[in-house]
Amino acid sequence: MKLLMDLVVNHTSDQNEWFKQSRSSKDNEYRNWYVWKPAKYDEQGNRQPPNNWVSHFQGSAWEWDEHTQEYYLHLYATEQPDLNWEHPPVRKAVHEIMRFWLDKGADGFRMDVINFVSKDQRFPDAPVKDPRTPWQWGDKYYANGPRLHEYFQDLGKILKEYDAFSVGEMPFVKDTEEVLRAVQFDRNELNMIFNFEHVDIDHGTYDKFEPGSWKLTDLKAFFERWQTFMYDNDGWNALYFENHDQPRSIDRYAQASEKYRTEAGKMLATILALKSGTPFVYQGQEIGTRNVPIEWDMDEYKDLDCLNHWHRLLKHRPDDKEAHQSARREYQKKSRDNGRTPVQWSSAPNAGFTGPNAKPWMSVNPDYVRFNAEAQVKDPKSIYNYWASVLGLRKKYLDIFVYGNYELVDRDSQEIFAYTRQYEDQKALVLANWTEKTLEWDSASNGVKRAKEVLLNTYDSAESVKERFSGSKWELRPFEAVVAIV
Repeated sequence: MKLLMDLVVNHTSDQNEWFKQSRSSKDNEYRNWYVWKPAKYDEQGNRQPPNNWVSHFQGSAWEWDEHTQEYYLHLYATEQPDLNWEHPPVRKAVHEIMRFWLDKGADGFRMDVINFVSKDQRFPDAPVKDPRTPWQWGDKYYANGPRLHEYFQDLGKILKEYDAFSVGEMPFVKDTEEVLRAVQFDRNELNMIFNFEHVDIDHGTYDKFEPGSWKLTDLKAFFERWQTFMYDNDGWNALYFENHDQPRSIDRYAQASEKYRTEAGKMLATILALKSGTPFVYQGQEIGTRNVPIEWDMDEYKDLDCLNHWHRLLKHRPDDKEAHQSARREYQKKSRDNGRTPVQWSSAPNAGFTGPNAKPWMSVNPDYVRFNAEAQVKDPKSIYNYWASVLGLRKKYLDIFVYGNYELVDRDSQEIFAYTRQYEDQKALVLANWTEKTLEWDSASNGVKRAKEVLLNTYDSAESVKERFSGSKWELRPFEAVVAIV
């Protein structure tokens, strides 16, 4: 087992001693460790922030400091001021932090929003995208900034020195060449990045918490784009559906009813884990954890992004009951709390997360009685044990599933997600029914003559289903996935 540390160096806590010193005086040696700017004033003489950038947690990205009479930048919470990477002592301190943990034996880092560390030093106003608010997304000026790869090169030297692993969290990156500069093997920057395109797929036009729509072909197109690009250009993918900032994949991507929860969980595992790249499985994903209950009241939510959005909605549209109901539905679908409920260890009180007389920091998902780690480990047909099977298959057929190319099959279908992985003359098909109905798939019309060998099936043993996939018409049960040599 290897240990990765979470390296959060775009910002710190406002309780960090660096920031306490920084805000104590404009003359303090730590003043330039953070991004401080004087106020602007409108024609009426009213104080305004330095620009119109919006915080990722709602409202202005600037906070007024009464003591030193300037604003500081916080792209996230007001309690999370952004570090100023233009200031050399900041970079030196980050490098020392990395070496400290690597010397302790850490094997590498997950780097939080690492592509925000280089910002356009003009700090211009962002173009108006949402006319309903003065605060606009300034990612054009702080994501993938002008000195980003200079900074990455410095990080990469340390990582290479320790033969350490790195995966960078990089929102707002759709430029393939920008990604390649970060992860191409001979660039010596990062090993891989977390791309955000597929986890923004259900966002509204202006707002994460507005209703958004997507089709299966959208999701397939995202994966095809990055699978083929990385393979052709000596890059590497980080594969994920869930993390601490995202809702649960059974709800978000499969949109499965409770009846097919297990089948959907296994199907998603198949589709994700057999692609090219490194699979990341988030806590609870391997046991089929779902989103928080639709019945949750607002006082159950802890997600700052969600709560700030709700309070702003109540302030600006207090009587718009339809908007309130719509927002509540979207919170249940997209709140970060979905990935943060206590881990469901057992059917004991509080899901075994803490003692029966204690209260967890947030409510446990009430379905823990049925879906918990203890029950899943014991059940040979559970999602947990299926994950073990699919990862075992990936390891057994390493040439195909690690080093093989990727080709999308049945591209235009809104019901089937299928792709092949091929290494030299070895070729495997990964085929999934993305619906709750039984489908018939014509393998011949999609360039697959027959299954030479079934390797894995989400319902039954590979041996017991091989006859079903021996012809050209393949019947697929709800959310059924099959992996076969073709």
